[in-house]
Amino acid sequence: MEGVTVVDHVLLRRLVSILRDRGTPHGVFRQTLDDAAMILAYEAMRQLRPDEYEVQTPLEPAQGVRLADEVVIVAILRAGLGLVDGFLRLVPDARVGHLGMYRDEEALRPVGYYENIPPGVENAEVFVVDPMLATGGSSTQAIARLKRAGARRIAFVCLVAAPEGVKALRAAHPEVPILTAALDRELDDNGYIRPGLGDAGDRIFGTDR
Repeated sequence: MEGVTVVDHVLLRRLVSILRDRGTPHGVFRQTLDDAAMILAYEAMRQLRPDEYEVQTPLEPAQGVRLADEVVIVAILRAGLGLVDGFLRLVPDARVGHLGMYRDEEALRPVGYYENIPPGVENAEVFVVDPMLATGGSSTQAIARLKRAGARRIAFVCLVAAPEGVKALRAAHPEVPILTAALDRELDDNGYIRPGLGDAGDRIFGTDR
């Protein structure tokens, strides 16, 4: 699909398989999601701009590279927290923002309840993270809020996406690239991704019993 990158790597496919398995305990689920997030972060940040400078090795000067722009990770609460550490393992000094939303189970629409966006997003590379892109409501609302805060360079990163969510996000924000580990078949009548991996938030935090 246009504007969507499905990361095709055997190690990532292996991790997604573990996450799909309903028998995976929540502790293993969390660690596996963290590992998958690092692979996704590596791919998502390929286009970051370099800033070259001189570094002194023990023997002589050499050319080094640092990031030209600040990186901001914005987690859609609560499940998005499960992807943050994977990004921070690669860019430890990234700023982290949070957008809290819960799903109205009848209307299948997001309801915002919390917002904390770091300063400087207008000049940063912003990565919005959420394990699931289902209906697209939360991601669309989150990106709209970041644009109002001044963010200009935004990407959306998820673990599993449904075609319906991709279509909705692309319609609302066609310039925002989407990066995912898997593009699944469809949404069911309850708005869950099929085959999916269940409720990512519940499985991360062990509240699925």
